[in-house]
Amino acid sequence: MHRRPSLFKACVFVLAASSAVMAAAQAADSKLDSVLARGKLIVGTGSTNAPWHFQGADGKLQGFDIDIARMVAKGLFNDPSKVEFVVQSSDARIPNLLTDKVDMSCQFITVTASRAQQVAFTLPYYREGVGLLLPANSKYKEIEDLQAAGDSVTVAVLQNVYAEELVHQALPKAKVDQYDSVDLMYQAVNSGRADAAATDQSSVKYLMVQNPGRYRSPTYAWSPQTYACAVKRGDQDWLNFVNTTLHEAMTGVEFPTYAASFKQWFGVDLPSPAIGFPVEFK
Repeated sequence: MHRRPSLFKACVFVLAASSAVMAAAQAADSKLDSVLARGKLIVGTGSTNAPWHFQGADGKLQGFDIDIARMVAKGLFNDPSKVEFVVQSSDARIPNLLTDKVDMSCQFITVTASRAQQVAFTLPYYREGVGLLLPANSKYKEIEDLQAAGDSVTVAVLQNVYAEELVHQALPKAKVDQYDSVDLMYQAVNSGRADAAATDQSSVKYLMVQNPGRYRSPTYAWSPQTYACAVKRGDQDWLNFVNTTLHEAMTGVEFPTYAASFKQWFGVDLPSPAIGFPVEFK
C-alpha cells in the first residue's frame, strides 16, 4: 500500500515527460522551421485575376496577392524574392495545402466558417465588397442619386443566379442586365447601354487606376467579404508567424510596403497607423 503513491508519482512523471517530448517534437516539425531550412517560401496563387494575381507583360506574376506573399518572404529571409509561386485553380487552393504542395495559399480566398473547418485562416488583409463603376461624366454621383432614379437606371452585372438579388440590395428598383463576361459588362457601360456596372470593388478601383479620368465610382459599397491567406491546420507556430508578418505590414514597421502596394493596385492612399495605444485593443 505504501508503494502506490510512488508508483502514481512515477506515472505522472512519465506522462509529463512524454508530453514534453511530444511538444518539443511538434515544435521541431513546425512549417516555420522547414521553410527556413529550405530557404524559400512556396505559395499557391492564381494567374488570371487582376489586380490580385496575374501575369504582366514580362510573363511574371504580379498583383496584390503576390505582394502579400513577398512580404511574408521578406519576413522569413529579409528577401522578398525568396518565394516560389505555384499557379493553381481556385478549387485547388485548399487541397494543395492539405497535401503540403504549398506552404500557404494567397489567392483572394473568402473566409467562411465552413472553409475554416478545413484550413486555418490568417489575419484578413483586405475587405472586399460590391461597388459600382460609372462613366466619369455620369449624371449620377452617389448611391442616393442612383436610388432616386429608380427603374430608369440600368446596371450591368456578371451572369449569376444571385446577380439580380445582389444589385437590388443596393438599388431595389434598378433594371439589371446580365452578361456572360466582364468584358461585355464593361462594354455595356462604355457604350451607354448600362448606366453602371456592379462588380467587385477591388476591380472597380483597379480599372480606375488603369484608366485615369475614364471612370468614377460612388463611395458606397455593399455585400462585404473578408480575404485572408490560408495555411494548413494544426501548426500554431507557422500561423503565428504569418499573422505577425501581416499584422506588422498593415500596422507596423512594414506599413510603407503594404501601403505602396495598396496604392498601386487600388489607387488608395492609406492613412498611417495611429501612434500610441494599439488600435486593436480599443
